[in-house]
Amino acid sequence: MTKMADNSSSVEIVEGCRLPVLRKNQEHEDEWPLAEILSVKEVSARKLYYVHYIDFNKRLDEWVTGDRLDMKKLQFPKKEAKTPTKNGLPGSRPSSPEREVRKSLDLNLQPATAPSRGKTLPTPKRKVEAVPLATQVSPATPVPSLPSSAEASQASVFPAVRETNTFKSREDHDQLSSLTTNGTARRLVPSQPGRKRKANCGPADEMIKVLQYNNPQSASVFLPPPEDSQDSSDGIPSAPRMTGSLVSDRSHDDIVTRMKNIECIELGRHRLKPWYFSPYPQELTTLPILYLCEFCLKYLKSLKCLQRHLTKCNLRHPPGNEIYRKGTISFFEIDGRKNKTYSQNLCLLAKCFLDHKTLYYDTDPFLFYVMTEYDSKGFHIVGYFSKEKESTEDYNVACILTLPPYQRRGYGKLLIEFSYELSKVEGKTGTPEKPLSDLGLLSYRSYWSQTILEILMDLKPDNGERPQITINEISEITSVKKEDVISTLQYLNLINYYKGQYILTLSEDIVDGHERAMQKRHLRIDPKCLHFTPKDWSKRGKW
Repeated sequence: MTKMADNSSSVEIVEGCRLPVLRKNQEHEDEWPLAEILSVKEVSARKLYYVHYIDFNKRLDEWVTGDRLDMKKLQFPKKEAKTPTKNGLPGSRPSSPEREVRKSLDLNLQPATAPSRGKTLPTPKRKVEAVPLATQVSPATPVPSLPSSAEASQASVFPAVRETNTFKSREDHDQLSSLTTNGTARRLVPSQPGRKRKANCGPADEMIKVLQYNNPQSASVFLPPPEDSQDSSDGIPSAPRMTGSLVSDRSHDDIVTRMKNIECIELGRHRLKPWYFSPYPQELTTLPILYLCEFCLKYLKSLKCLQRHLTKCNLRHPPGNEIYRKGTISFFEIDGRKNKTYSQNLCLLAKCFLDHKTLYYDTDPFLFYVMTEYDSKGFHIVGYFSKEKESTEDYNVACILTLPPYQRRGYGKLLIEFSYELSKVEGKTGTPEKPLSDLGLLSYRSYWSQTILEILMDLKPDNGERPQITINEISEITSVKKEDVISTLQYLNLINYYKGQYILTLSEDIVDGHERAMQKRHLRIDPKCLHFTPKDWSKRGKW
């Protein structure tokens, strides 16, 4: 380890400085990534620095000592240029020549009679231009747009069967470690009209034809373009709404919310190390361990307080109705209005592991579906997802999380599958709240890919003829929105355009990869074990 303590003592490091910081990578090798100093504190006459590694996830932020800093490459924060003043008066801007000309023209257009004393000449109002919010694009794989009718008419070469395109199951992303269905600050995007294409192959509901090849495990499916089919880059709405539990305007971020404030959380038999800031009461942030009741999620400052609370707490499962149980897995439906305290405590806990979640203490418009694992002591929380009672955009998930002790065990995909089972009962197609984060997109892509491939591979000939199916039918069977079906097919690089029709090509590699992924997927939702009656939340009396 290279020590830089002597250098750090001679140069004062302030917040905003950037310099390389020593850390261990996944292979436990030393590396020196560039980091930003967010805060400095002194403990026992020793300075500690809270650093954020540039281009790394915020969950890796940590307190480091001075001997891990490379002072030779210290970069001081740049001073912001001050706004120039007019006539030396602070707060006023210098006049531009254009404004001076406008003002002189306005004066010339005034009536010839001089204004009476005490009145001021009207000056033209300055035109205010709307400045869009900055947006952070998630590093997800871009989805190519569907070919236009002009491009399609030129297609004359039949695509060959691809044997080298390997389908990856992406089990690594199944943990849904910090899956949030919202990105950073949104930019208002002008609405783009859907491109209607001339249907050379018939109407939207024309059946898909499946062609057999010499290789029995390879097939091509003809997909007619659906009506008003529009691939809006993973369904990002043209005018994003500013409601919902996951809308996050990063303009309110400050140095406090960028730093982890809870050291450790004890939840039942697990001790969790938070990844991000969560607005727990200030007096609890200085404690070495924050104790939570694993049944009501109430936060307490000491183990003695928790033991005293457990003698009074009668809950052994989340409040609300148990709507699903199979084996040891149960789901509870919780109304954010009827169980406000529990819902707020759940949001506080979730914020520790979701960076882009905006916490709303007004939980009335939301339903929370908590997944639990049962043993002799009670129902222990595994994860949850929330959804709006009324969603005009057909969102069936607002926020989704699997707690760290239960990650990489298939629970994340089980939560996603359960959200679509609820949509099936409601008779709707659903989609997660957009835009998706990068991990959120990968996790949903994995589920969508397996679900759609499962249907395509189960197609069987009808009366000796090739099987037929439409995109609308796939959407109705799975409750996955039509736009998500199309974008998933494009993401898998299966979709092509040939003689006025869309063609899907399934190679042996894709079939084998899908079968291997399904063999690892042991946890599945059984619709027979679901006891759920949807409510009409448009009637305010139901709230």
